[in-house]
Amino acid sequence: MAKIPFGPTYDEMLNPGLIDGELRARALAALEGDELDPINLFNITWCDAHQCVRKVMLPPALTGIDANVVVLLGNGFPSGSHKVGAAYCTLMERLVDGEIDPAVHTILGPSTGNFGIGTAYIARLLGFRAVVIMPDNMSKERYERIRRYGGELDLTPGSESDVILTLERTRELMKNPRNKALAQFELFPNYRFHRHVTGGSAIAAVKGIGNGRIAGFTSAPGSAGTLAAGDQIKAAFPEAKVAALEPYECSTLANGGRGQHRIEGIGDKMCTLIHNVLNTDFVILIRDEETVQGVKIMHDSTNSLVHLGVPRKLALELRTLFGPSGICNVLGAIKLAKHLRLGPGENVVTVATDGFDRYESVLKDLDSRYLEVSPQVLDRWARDIFLGAGDDHVVDFRTAAMKERLFAQKEVDWMKFGYTKEYLDSMRSQEFWEAQYHKVQLYNRKIAALRPAPERQTACSTSR
Repeated sequence: MAKIPFGPTYDEMLNPGLIDGELRARALAALEGDELDPINLFNITWCDAHQCVRKVMLPPALTGIDANVVVLLGNGFPSGSHKVGAAYCTLMERLVDGEIDPAVHTILGPSTGNFGIGTAYIARLLGFRAVVIMPDNMSKERYERIRRYGGELDLTPGSESDVILTLERTRELMKNPRNKALAQFELFPNYRFHRHVTGGSAIAAVKGIGNGRIAGFTSAPGSAGTLAAGDQIKAAFPEAKVAALEPYECSTLANGGRGQHRIEGIGDKMCTLIHNVLNTDFVILIRDEETVQGVKIMHDSTNSLVHLGVPRKLALELRTLFGPSGICNVLGAIKLAKHLRLGPGENVVTVATDGFDRYESVLKDLDSRYLEVSPQVLDRWARDIFLGAGDDHVVDFRTAAMKERLFAQKEVDWMKFGYTKEYLDSMRSQEFWEAQYHKVQLYNRKIAALRPAPERQTACSTSR
């Protein structure tokens, strides 16, 4: 029996106060109880139960800068990462457009981790079989969570740096018409979710903080979906600067680098189709080892943070909030603030995609690579990594010549998958991106029109 849409609109994900009160209450109860109750779809939002954006503001004692670093927290989403929102929107748009049916189709999720977890989770809640295509050298916690949600794994050779192989494998599997891909690197629901929901939430998060404006936004492009928040931020604050972050060891956007790295959550060796390079002002390089060391400090060395001057209560709260990509984003925020010479009252916003819960094995690997990780070593790491983050390896992409480099990279990456140069050239105009964004209201109406009325919705009302 075909399923019908059951879940929030884009506007409701941005502002869950728009959801029917009784429905929202049941969703919040499920978040604390049954993770696999489909009503958890209504918990896909950056907001907590009090309609406040989940965030943490890092103190100058940790960042070494006068500007505020505001971090949106993704670990409060169902499945533990904000990538579940992009997976939901990509699947839901195809549902309301009549392109997929759980009685017929299998959902494919190309990913290096969190989007794949989100795909398995959303597919489970909406009654689809899911196959997640990802590299075979990711953290075991990722694989375990995908299987826990009922997802199947199709592993490709390599690691974080070999995401292009997942795209090639996905194309191969799509030759079977029963397989439908939630292709996060090229489908625009990912862009729409992050521009509308993540971007809008970032704007809400700085209200009452400093001057209430956003001077900079940083994110490492996995799919580049999260970077779309920068488009919304620039619409509200035209002077804001957006920085894409890359591993120093694999700096494809910055200089064509093709190395290996260990920052899980970042896809690389390409410029993704949904990356609006028009609004990327800087590319900043972050050393991969520092991101893993940063996770070690946050989770295992509260005292090192206290020694820097971080209040112990906050230091304890930080233990579970970051994975390597979150640390990468924070280091990028510090470097951008220093490069722009931001001062007191100015705000840089970034995101922590997930929490520590899927990186215990990553820390075990780190511990195995060092002869000694004593408190003194951790104290030194904390000083060097956070306070020592400089404004080096910041590449300015605001000139036409530098934009052209990114457009050329996109042609290399996507024409081989069947996209025409004419289509790729259309992305050189901001009008292209505005047209994609304006579809948010179209899908708001489609979802609302096909969704059962609140009084008829139950925890499992997903079938016709």
